[in-house]
Amino acid sequence: MNKVTEHITKWLNGWADKSGLDGFVVGVSGGIDSALASKLCALSGRTSVLISMPLHQAPDQLARARAHIEALCEQHKNCSSVEIDLTEAFDTLHGALKSEQPSDLALANTRARLRMTTLYAIAQTRRCLVVGTGNRVEDFGVGFFTKYGDGGVDISPIADLMKSHVYRLARHLKVAEAILDADPTDGLWDDGRTDLDQMQVSYAELEWAMQHHGDAADLTEKQRGILSRYNKLRRANLHKMEPVPICKVPQELLHVE
Repeated sequence: MNKVTEHITKWLNGWADKSGLDGFVVGVSGGIDSALASKLCALSGRTSVLISMPLHQAPDQLARARAHIEALCEQHKNCSSVEIDLTEAFDTLHGALKSEQPSDLALANTRARLRMTTLYAIAQTRRCLVVGTGNRVEDFGVGFFTKYGDGGVDISPIADLMKSHVYRLARHLKVAEAILDADPTDGLWDDGRTDLDQMQVSYAELEWAMQHHGDAADLTEKQRGILSRYNKLRRANLHKMEPVPICKVPQELLHVE
């Protein structure tokens, strides 16, 4: 894992050099992915602004985020912290949208997009890149992220890591046990639902499905069910993982008088 750490931190420094900016901005949620991404940024030696953005946040999630940020700032002099409470801003926006009666899913995604806006406001002010915290399963398997929310980033240092790799590397880098033991969640729902509640399949099962290339006829009933669920999620979210469709207009039409 030392070589993986070295590879990613070197990659981060390369992008900082290429951009001509001073460092990184990372949103820290109290979950494993943002904990690992922020730790890697801290280890890069570059300016790393660690941002907590409570928004009707569950107390345990906020406590984990604060503790992780505090620990990184104590261990790494290149780290600093900012906490922006977005609850009032979200409630105001929700009020303005009430005539449209937005769905619970629309409001959950609005939370993610409000956080993205906040990250970019701070990043531009501080001359930093916004760092993504998605892993390979979420970003390239089932599209489990908000379009132009947590999917709106400049660079993604852990997006090639499976969730199991994320846990291995986080343990190697001594991320807090409270974070390692917490049920994965996007933190966008008032009822505290987890990633498993939403996707109805575990990350380990999703990893297996992503890497399955054999004949489905040879699978058990349970395995076929997992593969079916993976494919259903992937089809539904493929629009997030592909480029925005562009209408290509034939040149001859553009030259018509």
